[in-house]
Amino acid sequence: MPWHNQTGITGKLLLPDYMTNYNAPFEIHVHGQVVLRAEVKLEQLQESLKPLWKYAGARTFGEGAVSTYEDEPGIKFDSDEHLLQMCWTVAGTDDFRQVLDEVCMNLNELASAGAAIEVTFYDADFDEEDQASGAQSRDDFIMLFVGPDPAAIMQVQRDLLVQDVVNMMERHFDGAELGGVVVEIDKLFAHRFDELVSSLEIGKPPRGSGGHGGSGHGGGRKPRHLH
Repeated sequence: MPWHNQTGITGKLLLPDYMTNYNAPFEIHVHGQVVLRAEVKLEQLQESLKPLWKYAGARTFGEGAVSTYEDEPGIKFDSDEHLLQMCWTVAGTDDFRQVLDEVCMNLNELASAGAAIEVTFYDADFDEEDQASGAQSRDDFIMLFVGPDPAAIMQVQRDLLVQDVVNMMERHFDGAELGGVVVEIDKLFAHRFDELVSSLEIGKPPRGSGGHGGSGHGGGRKPRHLH
């Protein structure tokens, strides 16, 4: 079954028996990398990611780690670099969000630093004719964050926000003029962290799901990651 994305590049869609779901309304792409603690073993990672590969209908991690698309590396564990890399697509529905919550909580236990994970829901029924007619798709995009503690997670959120704001404002201002903007962003995150500690929520996942980049429906489609 061929696929065609907005870049004009055509590839081959791989649908193993355990991943075939022609009625799924979305193709869901998970993308990101997480630096893991040095002592984390493959068996621990497999168990933490079990909600993902079980959702795909796989019997083993090896089966489930393979992406729907052959040009995507899927889910990989680099034991030398202690790194989890994900560029993985699965067919599914909105209930996949519950799987993401569980996986993020599991990865918090294994991560050695904060990390961001991009998740894109592509409307499987939306095609080029719909786009040409001006119809809106059900595409959605969220950014999730994992880390060993709230401070590490907030650091990643802060860095991504600074990057976004500076990139946008550099269209109008010299980068050297934006130091004050960065200082104000740091104040906002410092205040959020202080509130988190004072409210005794240090053991709960901080706000941030979909925080960077937000989420949205319709409009221009976000291109699928290509490798």
